Amino acid sequence: MPSQSVTLTKTKIMADGLNEARALRVTEILQDYQNIQRRIVQFQANPPRDECNEIGYSSLRQCHTEARTLLNVPYPPEMLHPPSGPNEAEKRQLQRVIIDASARRLQAHNIFLRAAVAIKWVQRRQSILQGRKPQNGHLQALRQADATMRNELAAITNERIANAFRTADQQAGYWLHDDPSLQTILGWIRTHH
Repeated sequence: MPSQSVTLTKTKIMADGLNEARALRVTEILQDYQNIQRRIVQFQANPPRDECNEIGYSSLRQCHTEARTLLNVPYPPEMLHPPSGPNEAEKRQLQRVIIDASARRLQAHNIFLRAAVAIKWVQRRQSILQGRKPQNGHLQALRQADATMRNELAAITNERIANAFRTADQQAGYWLHDDPSLQTILGWIRTHH
């Protein structure tokens, strides 16, 4: 999948002196987003023709479709052009870009986690069948693999993802002052994606 990036101009230091930190934060978040997208692409499975609609295979296809769709979501027009106004306008624009980048990263990681669960399901299924067609003797184990997948998918929540990012970003020593709350990110997704 092609990656999409936002070009940011060299920022001027505003009165609070944080526009450079904001620009760096945008870069950090977008790098995470692009890395996640690359990892999603690596999840591939070639189902037998008569099994392509099984839960794991269809979930993996859905994840790939969602990842491509997310890549194609345009950036809001005001983010694509540097502000012509004073440093305060630049600050507001960078804060909006941080929200948008955070929303894309959250959505991409959600897709990635679901794709990883689908791949685990594919591996379980292959282990159960060992190259054979499904038979009555496999049904209980296959049903258990389906149930395990559903439980693992249910455990993937935006809250857990946001908390994991916050923890990782804090441990990395990133500047997080303007990072949006989960509620802000979800509101942005509803109105812009």
